[in-house]
Amino acid sequence: MGARITAPRLEGAVTVRRGRKLGFAEFGAPGGRPIVWLHGTPGARRQLPESARLAATADGVRLIGIDRPGTGYSTNHLYESILDFVDDLRMVFDALALDQAAVIGLSGGGPYALAAGYGLADRVPVVGVLGGVAPTRGDDGVSGGLVGFADRFAPLLPVFRVPIGGLLTALIQGIKPIGLQALALYARISPPGDQIVFADPDIQEMFLDDLTGRRQQLRAPANDIVLFTRPWGFSVRDIRVPVKWWHGDSDNIVPLSHGERMVELLPDAELFIRPGESHLGGFAAAEEVLKTLIAAWDAADARS
Repeated sequence: MGARITAPRLEGAVTVRRGRKLGFAEFGAPGGRPIVWLHGTPGARRQLPESARLAATADGVRLIGIDRPGTGYSTNHLYESILDFVDDLRMVFDALALDQAAVIGLSGGGPYALAAGYGLADRVPVVGVLGGVAPTRGDDGVSGGLVGFADRFAPLLPVFRVPIGGLLTALIQGIKPIGLQALALYARISPPGDQIVFADPDIQEMFLDDLTGRRQQLRAPANDIVLFTRPWGFSVRDIRVPVKWWHGDSDNIVPLSHGERMVELLPDAELFIRPGESHLGGFAAAEEVLKTLIAAWDAADARS
């Protein structure tokens, strides 16, 4: 791990159903208010920007990143639906002594954060979504974007899930010696908003540490894309906890229209548009996100 970014205060794995493991990394204040951060696709437990790590310490937040199955310390596994993840997340809450925790989902982590808001409403007081993926199926479905394109191939995705996961794992293992150059190449072909994000040395260090760190595997994206193109197992219309949604107005992967549609459907939601930012703009908003969720949590406590 490079010296530029704050190291996890605690790191390990929790045993969940059928003996599988979910990895986690903790930052910030050990006795602080817990906020769980669910990484994007691709990503892992350390995909938290340095600004969020520092803000967690300053604001008394216990910030916890969790690996999804098939990345980092987590056992590879394909859920039946996005909602199926909640039963494992409940066991992580129990193991880490989280009576309550706000949940943030970045990009591909957005659907899982929304599932937590639906299935763990008694323990999740507020949900934050940063450029989150929207459903492709059912009454909540939205067309377009990268996941909308993948939905055209939905019947084939389960067939190719395992070889795609193996290919991604081999790629991430092979790319480690030239990680910085590969990241620079990807940044060069990214939209202007994301190029600004990639220009931050702390963000570069975070990506390299997260994707090329210990226990290298990258099967989770193949699992994610299968689940994104299936029914989620719940409707966002039935989420009763507050949802705060941040979205760049130049997002080339998950269009702003997807975020706008989700906020229309959610019973209690607020949209924060990030002008000029593309898909990675959520990293720049991290400090604002933590403060907003804490304020919403306080407001929920006051109402109850």
